[in-house]
Amino acid sequence: MSLDQETFSLLKSSVQRFIAERLVPAENYVEEHDLVPDDIIDDMKELGLFGLSIPEEYGGIGLSIAQECEVAYELGHTALAFRSVVGTNIGIGSQGILMDGTEAQKAEYLPKIASGELMISFALTEPDAGSDASALKTRGEKDGDDYLLSGNKRYITNAPRAGAFTLMARTDGPGAGGISAFIVPADLPGLSLGKSDKKMGQRGTKTCDVNLDNVRVPSTNIIGGVPGKGFKTAMKVLDRGRLHVSALACGMASRILQESIAYAQQRKQFGQRIGDFQLVQAMLADSKAELMAGWSLVQAAARCYDAKPFGITDPEVSMQASCSKMFTTEMVGRVADRGVQIHGGAGYINEYKVERFYRDVRLLRLYEGTTQIQQLIIGKHLMRQN
Repeated sequence: MSLDQETFSLLKSSVQRFIAERLVPAENYVEEHDLVPDDIIDDMKELGLFGLSIPEEYGGIGLSIAQECEVAYELGHTALAFRSVVGTNIGIGSQGILMDGTEAQKAEYLPKIASGELMISFALTEPDAGSDASALKTRGEKDGDDYLLSGNKRYITNAPRAGAFTLMARTDGPGAGGISAFIVPADLPGLSLGKSDKKMGQRGTKTCDVNLDNVRVPSTNIIGGVPGKGFKTAMKVLDRGRLHVSALACGMASRILQESIAYAQQRKQFGQRIGDFQLVQAMLADSKAELMAGWSLVQAAARCYDAKPFGITDPEVSMQASCSKMFTTEMVGRVADRGVQIHGGAGYINEYKVERFYRDVRLLRLYEGTTQIQQLIIGKHLMRQN
């Protein structure tokens, strides 16, 4: 699944123009109002951003993960809230249906997801089950041809906007094998949302709790129609999502470096540009080298992912995705820290973009698997080698 190079180049150019002309000028509005305007979301739909990863047969654009990472890299050059609007439709919300869903499920949901008519979220994390996803407590009790879902989901991205959820619930015994993945419409009786979370950064992104009280869901809404496969579906979805986030981190590192270079070129101290001081140049050089290393790692891992059969879990691919996520999200934190340092006192003031980007990128080391979870995945993979 991929787009021919000529068409992809045109798409990428359109995305770059959209970012420069529509998104970057709106960054201050999003920061001040904690909201991505509806007209921008409509423009995102028109551009096809909600369907980047969904095949053309279901109304999407059908990018490979390598191509998706290139687009994510570009989207990383602006406030991360914009990418968050489309992120769950592109990735964790839709990919479980695409990889493991029945043909009927794909036909019903994917075209609406691709167009942006339906926003879909991924509901795995719970108050007592974050990094240990296999410990989730949300229950799915069989009741005739339905399941009754009860439990609480936490920090669910785009939940306030969502028309449906890809939601994990325990339908059998303990451990990963007892978890099933459901497609849960947001308007079902018994489903309610908590208040929107107030976060350190990424203003304009929307997250909240999702509460389920005996929500009746047909058994036909189990992704793939087979209970007990949900944990495997979630892990496959996260492999692709981690590569997307890695590319996003590289894009934001590039934007912060641009902001830092521009400031170093115009700010003067001791009668000369601060960028002419070797210690400032050293910080810029470190950031550039780390960015190049991270982006090269993402591209190599994405090519490895694309070389494997779609939707098949491969331990080597999972390990490379974790290496990418671990390195790039830690890298962008260092780049942001240097960006603030180069700006000096101005870097601590909200008027300058590096201050908000410094806060925004901190989340990248937490969601879709913390740095420490990536370390465990990588370490276990290495210990299994002969």
